[in-house]
Amino acid sequence: MSELAGKVAIVTGSSSGIGEATAQRLSALGAAVVVNSSSSVEAGQAVAESLPGESLYVQADISDQAQGRALLDATVERFGRLDILVNNAGWTTVVPHGDLDALTDEIFRRTFEVNVFGTWWLTKAAMPLLQQSDDGNVVNVTSIAGVRPVGSSIAYSMSKAALNQMTVLLAKSFGPVRVNAVAPGLVATPWTADWDAMHAGVAAMAPLHRSATPDDCAEAVLALVRNRYTTGLVFVVDGGVTQVM
Repeated sequence: MSELAGKVAIVTGSSSGIGEATAQRLSALGAAVVVNSSSSVEAGQAVAESLPGESLYVQADISDQAQGRALLDATVERFGRLDILVNNAGWTTVVPHGDLDALTDEIFRRTFEVNVFGTWWLTKAAMPLLQQSDDGNVVNVTSIAGVRPVGSSIAYSMSKAALNQMTVLLAKSFGPVRVNAVAPGLVATPWTADWDAMHAGVAAMAPLHRSATPDDCAEAVLALVRNRYTTGLVFVVDGGVTQVM
């Protein structure tokens, strides 16, 4: 298919999981895709090489402004433009919500450095490029933890709520660039592979009786990229969990 032929997309955190599935779908629709990771270099390179269309792998930690700008520079140097930015990179660690001492300043700071500051800095630097596109797009991958008091830690939930609000504010101020978010529930990824009890709990509670897959989330990203009259939407992809919790 060539629906996105001529478009250039960056998908941060795309060496596995939701990011990888999104990169695959964008490439299959004809976009040139920049694959990114902060540390999983071999995996990221393998994803880029597996894409059916033009691709590039760039290692960059988005929580470092200089590395984020280098990611954009490498994209423009190779492809000359940017049309789609999927902010998927994130960081978390599990901390029980009731254990304030366990949520150290270091954990709190790292969570916000990647999830909020890194996403903000990269989007801010990318906006002039996106404004040159005939359909500039930002899709932030957030979480239902940003709309409900759940998540791997209080800091993680707070960071995703901040991203949801950032999405709406940028959409309001930077049209015709479209800014939307996908907010998944629990997703079956390598990160959650050993969370058997949580997956079982979601399957028992959710009206659709399973956790999300990376492909479910990638399809939601594609829906927002494709709909040219949608901006400022936080698209919850949770199998109905938030309807019953």
